[in-house]
Amino acid sequence: MVKTPPVGQVMSGDVVKARPDTSVKELVRLLTGHRISGLPVVDDDDKVVGVVSRTDLTRLPGDGAGGVAGRLTAGALMTTPAVTVHPEQCVAVAARVMERRHVDRLPVVDEEDRLVGIATRRDLLRVFRRTDDEIRSDVAAEVSAHLPASGGAAVRVRVKDGVVTLQGLASPSVDPFALLRAAWRVEGVVGVTHSRPLDDTA
Repeated sequence: MVKTPPVGQVMSGDVVKARPDTSVKELVRLLTGHRISGLPVVDDDDKVVGVVSRTDLTRLPGDGAGGVAGRLTAGALMTTPAVTVHPEQCVAVAARVMERRHVDRLPVVDEEDRLVGIATRRDLLRVFRRTDDEIRSDVAAEVSAHLPASGGAAVRVRVKDGVVTLQGLASPSVDPFALLRAAWRVEGVVGVTHSRPLDDTA
């Protein structure tokens, strides 16, 4: 098993952020200029109150900077409450939060929700230093331990960027949730999905 460090050791302290009154034009400049997919929105005390993503901006009506969209601010567009992590949380937990919530970056906050850094998907995943093949081998071993030795169950394990997909047919005696839990126990796994029946053409 690979022990992962706390988020505080891998996060970046140089955070691109916005205020609730930041204009759409400025948001576009920040996201484009820094080549990022989203940024936290903080109040006057630097507490994270929301997050604005590129997706939020693409939903704006195409009426130009001088129209209704041009008068909107980060406070009106942001998603709230923001999904955040604390610096003492381990990287494995943060990576799984990121996968479940379908986000590429997590604001890191202290006990008073003040912004102290940002952790990206790349920051977290590179900590594991494990290939998908290594993860797949360990997951396959864990899953096999939960399958009956007499046959009647077939499960295929696939891994991409730390996300495990279990495909197959489980016998009535096999608890599918036990298979999911077994996959989650493998270090480096950041997401697990299960589909059935086994599709040999997939």
